[in-house]
Amino acid sequence: MTKTTLQKKGKVEIDRDILLSIINLAAKEINGVESLTNEELPLLRRMSKKKSEGVVIKFDVNGTLNVDVYIRVYIGYSVPDIAYRVQENIKNSLNSMVGIKPGKINVHVCGVAVDEEIK
Repeated sequence: MTKTTLQKKGKVEIDRDILLSIINLAAKEINGVESLTNEELPLLRRMSKKKSEGVVIKFDVNGTLNVDVYIRVYIGYSVPDIAYRVQENIKNSLNSMVGIKPGKINVHVCGVAVDEEIK
């Protein structure tokens, strides 16, 4: 006679604003990122909440989270290096904080900013 254990699988819901905040903070932590921007987004998205500034998230048919981040970088920094570090930091933050392994993380560099000290 074998014993079987019934495991009820639950459902975890995470508010969209939480995900947006985690992604926003993870992108801003990277040295060389001046800000997140909505300049390249359609007008309707630009008018949305402040938390989603520069971040667009979508879930595909399989439930995989795809992220688009729109940033401005400081002059003098390597854009490919910053983009890679932003991707890695977002991936690690989502995985450690909420246990989500994102699919695609697209980093769009929309502009270059001059540091105030250089002026």
